[in-house]
Amino acid sequence: MTKAYLEASEVEHLEKAATNLRDRLLIRLLFRLGCRISEALGLQVQDIEFAHSTVTIQHLKCRVRLSCHMCGARLGATHVFCPKCGGRIENSQIEEQQHRRQRVLPIDRQTLDGLKEYIERGGPVIRDGKRLIFGIYRHRAWQIVKECADKARLPKLVNPETGRVHNVSPHKLRDAFATMAVKQNDSGDGLRMLQVHLGHQSFNTTAKYRKVSGKEHQDWYQKLWNKED
Repeated sequence: MTKAYLEASEVEHLEKAATNLRDRLLIRLLFRLGCRISEALGLQVQDIEFAHSTVTIQHLKCRVRLSCHMCGARLGATHVFCPKCGGRIENSQIEEQQHRRQRVLPIDRQTLDGLKEYIERGGPVIRDGKRLIFGIYRHRAWQIVKECADKARLPKLVNPETGRVHNVSPHKLRDAFATMAVKQNDSGDGLRMLQVHLGHQSFNTTAKYRKVSGKEHQDWYQKLWNKED
């Protein structure tokens, strides 16, 4: 059996399948914060504000910009000829631009208590002068989530737009959070709050979770026939 997203109860089973506090916290933070895996792995001890029950998420996004080596005009990845000078593109100048953003997210008390216990136990790892909460790499994080999903016997998930079937992954926990939030409140204000929380620049990216949940479509369809009763 396949489905589009995980329920909160299934994420709870996923968390319980973890064999140590670090892995449980990783799964819990991905779901409770709805953060990206890169954001979770970049968390430092100093990003946790225990007094105010908040977590500061640092998001670094790299964009590669291509330009014509003859006139400097901006190019797309598929350009063969420069749209400005008309020259054939044999070489292009590559410029990497970094965009750093941050957002401060609320966090529930139970998760905060787990973080406090983990830090007091000496769980964080020092790397490059940073005291990282998890100190693991992306590949290992994906392994942890998949192994726990297999142990908890969770179903594979289908992408509602492409129909492709995927294993449970860190991003599916972000999807689970977003879908749960939309089910709770799918008003314009609720979606805008979710957009801020998830760090989406485009509202359309957030609005897609209304389609993922399918509840709105179901309600609309049922009301068509209920009028005949």
